[in-house]
Amino acid sequence: MEKEKIAQAIEILHELDIDLWMVIDRESGLISDPVMDYVVGSGVTWLSFFLFFKNGEKHALVGNLDIEKIRRTGLFDTVSAYKGSPRTDLLELLNHHNPAKIAIDYSPDSAAADGLTHGNYLKLLELLQDSEFPARLVSAENVIAKIRGKKSTEELRRLKLACQKTLEIYGRLGQAIRPGMSEKDLADWITAEREKMGLAAAWEVSSCPAVFSGPQEIGAHSAPTANILKPGHVFNVDFGVVVDKYCSDLQRTWYILRPGEKEAPPDVQKGFTVLIESIRLAFAALKPGVRGLDIDQIARGYIVSQGYEEYPHALGHQVGRYAHDGGALLAPDWERYGKLPFMPLEKDQVFTIEPRIYIKDFGVATVEEMVVISAEGAEYLSQPQRELYLLKTNQ
Repeated sequence: MEKEKIAQAIEILHELDIDLWMVIDRESGLISDPVMDYVVGSGVTWLSFFLFFKNGEKHALVGNLDIEKIRRTGLFDTVSAYKGSPRTDLLELLNHHNPAKIAIDYSPDSAAADGLTHGNYLKLLELLQDSEFPARLVSAENVIAKIRGKKSTEELRRLKLACQKTLEIYGRLGQAIRPGMSEKDLADWITAEREKMGLAAAWEVSSCPAVFSGPQEIGAHSAPTANILKPGHVFNVDFGVVVDKYCSDLQRTWYILRPGEKEAPPDVQKGFTVLIESIRLAFAALKPGVRGLDIDQIARGYIVSQGYEEYPHALGHQVGRYAHDGGALLAPDWERYGKLPFMPLEKDQVFTIEPRIYIKDFGVATVEEMVVISAEGAEYLSQPQRELYLLKTNQ
C-alpha cells in the first residue's frame, strides 16, 4: 500500500506543480505525523526526513540506528544516515535538486495535514538557515488531502468490507433487544459481537458504539449511559469497525413500539421521512467539482424547510484509515471548519452523509451512510437505511 500511495503522491506533485514534498518525523512512538503510515509504513527515533520529488526520486535521511529498518522497506532510492547533524546531507539533497516549492505538513484547518510539530518546524528552519529554502516552504495540505482522500481500488475494497461487517452486526441487533436493557447494555452487546468477529473499533471504544435513546439531546460523541430503552423511544446507534486498517462509520435509527402499536407515530415517521429525503437530495447532488458547502446546504435547507431545527454539525466527513479523515468536508460556512467546506470534491473520495433531526418527545433520528464520489455522481458503499426500523420488546 505504501508503494501505491507514494506513486500517487508523485502524480499529485505534478498536478499541483510542487517540486518536493518533505515529511519530517521523530520519536514516532510519542507523536507522529499521521501521513507516515501512508508513505513510510514505519516509525523513527531521531529527526528524519523523507523527500518525494516531482521527478519521481525518493530519498530518506534518518538517524544512524534507523537506517536498516527504513532501507528494508524498499520504498526509497537512497537511504542515508547521519550521526551528529543532518544539516550537511539535507542541504546537499536540496541543493542538488533546487526545488522551487517545498511542501511540508502543516495546515490551520485539516488535522490530517498538520503532522509537522512546531518543534520540528523550528528545527527545520535552523537546519536551512542561511539558505534560500525557507522562503520556498509551502503547506502540503492539498497534497495530503488528495493522498488520504482519493481512494484506490484496494482501499475501496477494504472500506466496503468494513461497512459490510458493521451491517452484519446491525442486522442481528433487533434480536438482542430485551426488556429493561440500557444504552450501555446494548453497547456491550455490540462490542461483544465485534470482538467475536476479531475486529477493532473504528474510534475510542468508550463511544464506539454510541447509543442514544429517548427524548434527550446529548451530544453525539459521548458514551452510552444507564438510560433504559423503552417503548415509545426513538433510539440510534453510531458504530464502525476496522478492516485491514480502514474504517466504517454508520448510524442507524430504530423506534420501539408501544403496546398496541403496529407502526411508529406520525411525528416519528414524518421526522424519519424528512431525514431520509435530505440524505437522498444530498446524495443526488454529489459529483466531482462541487463544494462540500453546497451539498450541506441542500440537506440543511430541506430539513429547515420542513419545520425542524438545523443539525448542529457538518453533514459529512471523509472516511479512510480513520473515521474522520481527509480534507474536504460536507459542511456549512462556520469558522470552526475553516476553508474545508469550500474545497471541490474529487472522484474516489469517500464521505459520510449524516444529518440528524430531533423529534420532540421521542428522541433523535439520525442515519449515517458512506458514499464514494464517482465520475459523474456517487455510489453507496453499503446498503442504505430507507425505512425506520421497528422493534417490539414486550415491555
